Amino acid sequence: MEKIKNLINTALSDLKLPITDFVVEHPNEISHGDYSTNVALILGKELNKNSKEIGEKLSLAIIETKNDFLEKVEVAGAGFINFFLSKEFLKDSLDQILQDDEKFGRDDKLAGKKIMVEYTDPNPFKEFHIGHLMSNTVGEAIAGLIEWSGAEVKRVNYQGDVGIHVANAIAFKLKENVSWNNAQDVGKSYTEGAKLFEKDEGFKKFTEEINKKIYSGGYKEIQGAYDLGKKLTLADFDKIYKILGTKFDFYFFESDVASEGKRLVEKNTEGVFEKSEGATIFRAEKLTPSLHTRVFINSHGIPTYEAKELALAKIKYDRYSYDISIVITANEVNDYFNVVLKAMEYIYPELKKKTKHVSHGVMRLPTGKMSSRGGSIVTAEWLIDEVAKKVKDKISQSNKKIENVDGLAKSIAVGAIKYSILKQSPGKDIVFDLEKSLSFEGDSGPYLQYTHARASSVIEQYNLNFNLIKEFKKERKNNTLEEQSNVTRLLYRFPEVVERANTEHSPNLLVSYLLEIASAFNNFYAHNQIINPKDGGVSTERIAITKSVQIVLRNGLKILGIVAPYKM
Repeated sequence: MEKIKNLINTALSDLKLPITDFVVEHPNEISHGDYSTNVALILGKELNKNSKEIGEKLSLAIIETKNDFLEKVEVAGAGFINFFLSKEFLKDSLDQILQDDEKFGRDDKLAGKKIMVEYTDPNPFKEFHIGHLMSNTVGEAIAGLIEWSGAEVKRVNYQGDVGIHVANAIAFKLKENVSWNNAQDVGKSYTEGAKLFEKDEGFKKFTEEINKKIYSGGYKEIQGAYDLGKKLTLADFDKIYKILGTKFDFYFFESDVASEGKRLVEKNTEGVFEKSEGATIFRAEKLTPSLHTRVFINSHGIPTYEAKELALAKIKYDRYSYDISIVITANEVNDYFNVVLKAMEYIYPELKKKTKHVSHGVMRLPTGKMSSRGGSIVTAEWLIDEVAKKVKDKISQSNKKIENVDGLAKSIAVGAIKYSILKQSPGKDIVFDLEKSLSFEGDSGPYLQYTHARASSVIEQYNLNFNLIKEFKKERKNNTLEEQSNVTRLLYRFPEVVERANTEHSPNLLVSYLLEIASAFNNFYAHNQIINPKDGGVSTERIAITKSVQIVLRNGLKILGIVAPYKM
């Protein structure tokens, strides 16, 4: 893409046309070329001249440079200039993919950078629900994209182990003398406690008293319930992380940052925060009209989430001196987080510059939005198990002999859920459709996984007992790429798609691209004999294309945190 831009700028200079801002992108239809630019349209408006005539002059100037990587340049429509890449360029790109293999698509643009990515953030004493599943999926993909650009990435999990939700669970346990044997028992106590908190004044006062005692410590019965509830829920979280393939480098807890958060706010009461009705608040709207007032220390003297976030930024930096700290949350807390960032601007201005908030939408089932407080929570484990059951049914119907069916079903189920989340544009809510998520016909995680398995099966059948790279280079003159052009004209784009997805924190761009690759390959597979073609011998070119597809799908799925099975 940069080569195309440079050619355009050189042509503009040679023709003494003004240098202007223009776009170079891939056309929606591959028949319209590999790249297209609107530069002639822009200049037509600026100069009040015929855009098509400008486009024709520019295309001639570019053709005269005789660049080997271009086959032809055409003007279409009102003045779009379309660029078609040469077969030699496409052959070179296949060479590159085969050589780079597991490293294909990587770059070093973020080499030397230290980046923290915080995501998932479930609260002990509650169950791990599908909202956490969404945050985990988005966080893993963004972390994967950043790593692919050469940065050192540390995955961070910040969990709320203190607060009124903890007090609600413990208050209900103590009031009702409930036994806790697993995370589900703890979660039920929270749900029931939250209901009573809303309607029973006596229970509310009891809960608030327990909340104070949790912060101050020293109460044996409360501490015992606290330690047990935290232990059970964290163990349950770890089990889910293993299923999702997530390994965190750092765990932070609200109990670790609460006292420092309170100290920071109290230290900066004059000039930043102010007292109001016994609480300490931050009137952000005075500084930025679009923001609002938030409480940082409540009337009971307890620091809120906002105060703790301030302390967390510094504690994270002390633990790992990051260049960038990315915090991933649901977009429901956008307004809240904007106020926190504004306050951070005054408390830790340098850390504010290093902090980036990325938000995602909310995950719903067709039955509607879930709520842990109201008791209608949909747990991540339940959803994964339900999808895995459907997968096992499909496997049993196929009559295929597959080892470790349970493991494969889990991998496909997780891939189906992650794909459904990641295919959405950033910030958009999603409605998870179980049946559509498991389709093998396209636009699903299993479709990509199956395509990778199909390509892998071809490679395994072929049994690469010779140097494919060497053979492909040796036969270059005989390689036409005519029948396979749609596949080869997509494969080379992988590095630039990854780069853009990383820059924009938009994993959906990579998802869409992988879907396009899979579709093109499956069409190629349906119309071309790859193993022992009828025209005699083995087509090294077709094997090279198949291997390249396998590499790109495997690398892309790895970035997204989705398993790429070799057999399905």
